[in-house]
Amino acid sequence: MIYDLAIIGGGPAGVAAGVYASRKRLRTVFITGDFGGQSTVSEGIENWIGTVKIPGLTLAKNLEAHLRAYANGTDGQPILDIKTGELCQLVSKSAGYTSEKPLFTITTNKKTGANTYEAHAVLLAAGSHRRKLDVPGADTFEHKGLTYCASCDGPLYADQDVVVVGGGNAGFESAAQLLAYCKSVTLLNRSENLRADPSTVASVTAHPKAKIILNAVPKEVKGDKFVTSFIYTDTKTNQDITVAVTGIFVEIGSVPTTEFVKDLVQLNTYDNVVTDPRNQRTSVAGIWAAGDCTDGIYHQNNIAAGDAVKALEDIYISLNNSKN
Repeated sequence: MIYDLAIIGGGPAGVAAGVYASRKRLRTVFITGDFGGQSTVSEGIENWIGTVKIPGLTLAKNLEAHLRAYANGTDGQPILDIKTGELCQLVSKSAGYTSEKPLFTITTNKKTGANTYEAHAVLLAAGSHRRKLDVPGADTFEHKGLTYCASCDGPLYADQDVVVVGGGNAGFESAAQLLAYCKSVTLLNRSENLRADPSTVASVTAHPKAKIILNAVPKEVKGDKFVTSFIYTDTKTNQDITVAVTGIFVEIGSVPTTEFVKDLVQLNTYDNVVTDPRNQRTSVAGIWAAGDCTDGIYHQNNIAAGDAVKALEDIYISLNNSKN
């Protein structure tokens, strides 16, 4: 069958669009590896409007429950086909595509093999994924003392000395979690300026077990079977400094998940999808994008959901116009 819409991504953007698509009776295929996006690793999200504080995993469950509640639409008839455990591999124009009558083929993969779907409109809401630490030893010791998830792996490092790489909100939030049980937490920031919220910075720096080091550029991860130390370069003195640690927590930003449309829509120099902020349209007629995969200046859960709703309103109008 040919769907009205394909939504790719199970975070706040994708789910918001899915709920609105159901309410507008758009026959939709919803494709996601899992629900919740990057927020699933957070122990406490405090800026999701309407909820004072919510664990990331709880938010993910709530998002999925909300979407599934609308799977049959407002009149009880099936309207959303929810495909979980599938990752999008490619979005391409189908035979017969025109800008007036768009049609796309979405190819996914899962453990049981590849699937393909066709839709007249596509909403890209696949978010972003963690940027890997690109220094010698990082690949070797991943899952052997080097990790990208403090809330997942932090308790394993109780009473140990650890390093957090990254001075943004994610880095400081990870440090705050680790201070609850680690012997010491050293946070390394590449520049003189910290990018995290002042209140978060203040709470971490005030902790007696915390140490903040500025102008520290990662150089190498060392170890035997597991991590034993981390080397960074002090850009003020140009000296290499070794910190003895057993755990390294990396929080150095994210990379947009846009590989599957890199030859289809316009991307910026950071591989974010370029969108029109008025309606979230991309450079290709029939494709919209919302959330962390876009070139929007600000990336937050609330913004992602809002942009997805904006996109869905425009998708609905566009699909109705193409039928006339």
